This record gives sequence, C-alpha cells and structure tokens, in this order.
Amino acid sequence: MNPSELVAKILEGDRRAVARACSLVEAGQSLPGLDGGHAFVVGVTGPPGAGKSTFTDALIAEVRREGLKVAVVAVDPSSMKTGGALLGDRIRMQRHHEDTGVFIRSMATRGAMGGLAPTTRGLVKVFDAAGFDVVIVETVGVGQDEIEVARMAHVVTLLLVPGQGDEIQAIKAGIMEIADLFVINKSDLAGAEKLYREIEAEVHGEKPILKAVASAGTGIAELWSCLKGLPRREAVVEAERFAIDHLGVAVQNIDEALGFYQGALGMGHATRETVEGEKVHVAMLQAGESRIELLEAMDETSTIAKFIAKRGPGIHHVAMRVRDLGAVVERIVREGGRVLNEPKIGAGGHKYVFVHPATTGGVLLELIEEHS
Repeated sequence: MNPSELVAKILEGDRRAVARACSLVEAGQSLPGLDGGHAFVVGVTGPPGAGKSTFTDALIAEVRREGLKVAVVAVDPSSMKTGGALLGDRIRMQRHHEDTGVFIRSMATRGAMGGLAPTTRGLVKVFDAAGFDVVIVETVGVGQDEIEVARMAHVVTLLLVPGQGDEIQAIKAGIMEIADLFVINKSDLAGAEKLYREIEAEVHGEKPILKAVASAGTGIAELWSCLKGLPRREAVVEAERFAIDHLGVAVQNIDEALGFYQGALGMGHATRETVEGEKVHVAMLQAGESRIELLEAMDETSTIAKFIAKRGPGIHHVAMRVRDLGAVVERIVREGGRVLNEPKIGAGGHKYVFVHPATTGGVLLELIEEHS
C-alpha cells in the first residue's frame, strides 16, 4: 500500500491502516494529506505514582458512554534493553481491547525530555484524521520542565495525589502554570484536604480543582463534564524538525575502510549499494540515531573522485533530515542561499538536495526529506 492509499484508508477510519500509520510515524515517516482539526485533545500528566493510567482508563469509559470514539497515546518509559515502550500503560487499559471505538497506542520516550516521545504529535494527527472524537495524550511523568504536552493538547489535566511530600513546590515552576484542571486522585487517602488547600493557594481560584478516586470511577463523570467546558487553547504549530542523518566520508576503497569501521572499531552490519547517477559505491553504517556513509568513486569523473583528487579522503558532507524538503529549500533560496541541485532521489531511495559550502559556512550540506 503506497502512502496515498494508506492516507485514504486512514481517512475512512480503517483500524489496520491506522495501526500501520502509527508504526510509520514512530519510525520517522511523514504522511502528507492527513486532514484533522476535529478531535478534542486532552493531555493527562502528573508525577509518577499519581495514577495516570488508571485515571485514563476510567476517562475512556466515561467518554464511551456518550458514544464518542476515543484514542489514547500512552507514552511509556523506554526499555533499557530494547529502546521500546515498556507497555505498562496499555496493560492497565486491557478492558477496552475489544471495543472498536477505542484505540490505544503505547510508545516509548526514546530518551526525549518533555514527558512525551518525539513523534507523539504525529500519532495525534493520525488519530484526528481517522475520525476519533477525543484523543487522550498521557505523559510518562512530569517534572519542572516537562510541559511539552501543553503544546499539542487543547486542555491539560494535572493529577496529584496526597502524601507525596512537597510535590507542589517541586513542579510549580512548570506544569502548574500550564495545567487547565487540577485533579486530586486517590482523594480517599489522608492528606487530600491539605493538598487541595495547597493547590488553591497556588492557583488563586483561577482554575478548577476536582477530587476523584479513579480506581473506583468516583468523580470521573464530573471531571469529564468540566473538561468539556474548559476554554480550548490553540495547539502550537510544530516547528521544522532537524536531525543529523549521516556523515558522508569519501574513501579510496570501501572494503579497506570497512576493515577499520567493522573490524578495529567494531561497528555492525553495513548496507551497501551503488548509485549510478552519482557514480559512487556506498556503504552505510549505523551509529546510534545517525549513520556514517562511506563513498567510493566508480570512476575518475565522479564527484567523489574529484573531491579526493583535490582534498584527499575525508569528510565530504554532513546530511540533515528535514520533514518538508520543499519548504526548507524555498526558505534557503528566498534568503539568498545557494542550492546545488533540484530535489532528486539518492542512496536509500530518499529525496535530497545539496547546499553550497559558501552558504553554510564552509561545509557541503545535504538535506534529506524524512522517508520520502
């Protein structure tokens, strides 16, 4: 299924297409044409132990009572071993597994700060386009600076529980300011009234404070009613995302170079191909989130051969990933920059352009469109 067919299926609400799209988005692929703007996006955040997953589970049930379709993006901690989500959140919501009006997706933070994963916004967009009425974004846990959820949610619910010490003091510089609704979960515990007074002293009556016992479903109906009535903030438009894709290294002989990188250095498997249009042999080695690209000239007319003849083997270019190559190129040209080629397909099937060193401050810069 090509991207346009996949997008068409998503817009029809096809669950398999939605699941496939989620995997592609998490892998960094963009899916143009996903129209949204319909879903009510609710952020659920709070410190570890606040009962966010139990609360979200109860909120799903309440939303479904109104016949609304609900999707959940549950951001879990990353596994130290695999880098994937530990899936604790989804396990706690298994009772909704058979409900076709509910879609729950767990994802790993993969080391990202802000309480969310780097591609959380992309998943929200997929669910919105697929026709879900409500999208709940549950963060992994918050601290003073972890307030990214406020950039994509219409309203943010902050869960706090009695007996967690000076929690208010610890987080008030960040999340306290962006929360639209405060919920004292596990309000049947000792200290609930004290916590209520502490929150009230911070918000001065400007924001609602409700009590709930999510595990028993107590207070959830009132809370959902309150959420629907809150003013909705405009989601912040996501800025262009840049990341180093690879370093291009011009070498005399790829096999000899791989002897160092794979043998002496101990790097893993290399993906090899030949790009006839550029007259180069390529070997790509994974280096964390980035890669090293070894480039060997096919003949003396190759750009790589000319580079080596003039400067010797070494770093040929730096490649960066961008989400919208056309928009970035347009901006560069508008600002007087020099782009060396029209967008075309290169190694790995990606679309790319090169930007002249005179524009970049001395380095040949390759811009690659993410999974084009």
